[in-house]
Amino acid sequence: MIGLGTYAFFWQHSDRVDEPLSVIGAFEATRALDVELFQICDYAPLTGMTDREIADAARAARTLGLTIELGTKGIETAHLERFLRIADVFDARLVRSMVFGPDSHPTLDDADALLRGILPSFEAAGVTLALETYELIATTDLVRLVHEADSPNLGICLDPANVVARLESPRTCVEEAAEVVVNVHAKDFAFARQPGWVGFTYSGARMGDGLHDYHHLLDTVRPRERGVNEIVEHWLPWQGDPETTVRTERDWTSATLNHLRSLE
Repeated sequence: MIGLGTYAFFWQHSDRVDEPLSVIGAFEATRALDVELFQICDYAPLTGMTDREIADAARAARTLGLTIELGTKGIETAHLERFLRIADVFDARLVRSMVFGPDSHPTLDDADALLRGILPSFEAAGVTLALETYELIATTDLVRLVHEADSPNLGICLDPANVVARLESPRTCVEEAAEVVVNVHAKDFAFARQPGWVGFTYSGARMGDGLHDYHHLLDTVRPRERGVNEIVEHWLPWQGDPETTVRTERDWTSATLNHLRSLE
């Protein structure tokens, strides 16, 4: 299933716009685009919401007919237990996370122990933990963690854009992780020369205009055959003013949805 995530509403959630979009507002905008899946990912207000506010958001999602996934950072036991409780409220079947949290950088051995300790709780809850590919851990190491944990409720959230920062090839990342991918972050990316030809800027691109060979991802991972969800997000730079930035973000979302749907 193709869905949207909070990174598709990054600037619309921002305090730099006149009326930042709430998570329920993002739900409503998602349904207006005929999308039935939303990933609340790295949305800071979520962890500050009261139980009642979380329940209200979950009720709104159900009323709109949305399936919800969650996203956070870190694999500390107490943190993931908290997200399992939030997942229960939303009836979310997937929690995306990253090995390193804001204040935690476990060794690979420690990460293995943490995962082995928490995975029985995910298995009992029927929730999948998806560890994202990114620059702070080699894709080969992440894949090895998944294999060694040997749990049907652990896999990889594939985001090949992230690994460029550690000089990994996005294409290689896709191929190395393919077997254990349980979630995909779908966005395009590109390099552009900085003014004066002194280096490059690496950032997002309108889907289909950048360097991401999404056909290769589909052929290699086969997410649609395997029931793996594809979550639209963006790396959209600030466009100079709130109106232009939000308008561009909405255009990128529509363009990405159209592009992904055209590949079905």
